[in-house]
Amino acid sequence: MTIEAISAARSFLFVPGDRPERFGKAAASGADQVILDLEDAVAPTAKAGARAAIAAYFEGGGSAMIRTNAPSSADFSADLDLCRAVGAPALVLPKAETPEDLAAVHAALPQAVLCPLVESARGMAGCEALAAGSGVSRLMFGTIDFMLDLAIPADGEALNAFRSRLVLASRLAGIAAPVDGVTVELRDGAVLEAELARSLAFGFSAKLCIHPAQVEAVHRAFAPGERALAWARSVTAAAEGAGGQAFSLEGQMIDAPVVARARRILGLSART
Repeated sequence: MTIEAISAARSFLFVPGDRPERFGKAAASGADQVILDLEDAVAPTAKAGARAAIAAYFEGGGSAMIRTNAPSSADFSADLDLCRAVGAPALVLPKAETPEDLAAVHAALPQAVLCPLVESARGMAGCEALAAGSGVSRLMFGTIDFMLDLAIPADGEALNAFRSRLVLASRLAGIAAPVDGVTVELRDGAVLEAELARSLAFGFSAKLCIHPAQVEAVHRAFAPGERALAWARSVTAAAEGAGGQAFSLEGQMIDAPVVARARRILGLSART
């Protein structure tokens, strides 16, 4: 599992670390990445058992991302020991707030890809530094805990500015676009579709999932449509004969940034 694979992923599916019977099902779900969760999905009394279950999964040839407990938690040290022992390829770091949080993990696991989960006012205030941290592939937005920290009652316009900040921080750091938070509604697919449309509108390119049934919709949302692909093919084909100069195509002026956008669309299609 490389930083490139994490950067290209569209879906990240959480699985409770104390439910080993679900690990294989998650791996077969079609999700681009599976996150074995030691934090919110696991009761305090079940943490040690979850670590043992994850260790057994890796020993049996399995592999996945691991979400540790927060750096400030009593379980964090044991989580890092587990990740080091199994050679965890990638970690989701919850409640990430400072570069020091990342530095401790990077020092312990220099080969692991890191995804800081921004879930607090302090984490948001330092998101630029988090995005620029060693080993970081992309930022993730922990909307549920973030709303709790700021006493925001619902995920809506109140989070717009924060979503934009994460996208900007990622771009400035030269890393992949961030991963948007979970959709907790599981029965009404229209809610997921609406939240995916919002993610796209703000520049996110992936989403955290809490159920395998969400994966297909996530992939569909982050894949370019046929109309966009046809436009991108036309632009890139015409650009090849333009010698690097701006040109007109179907009444639209096409210059270097537009060509770059067309190539990006084709690149997104290639990963689906």
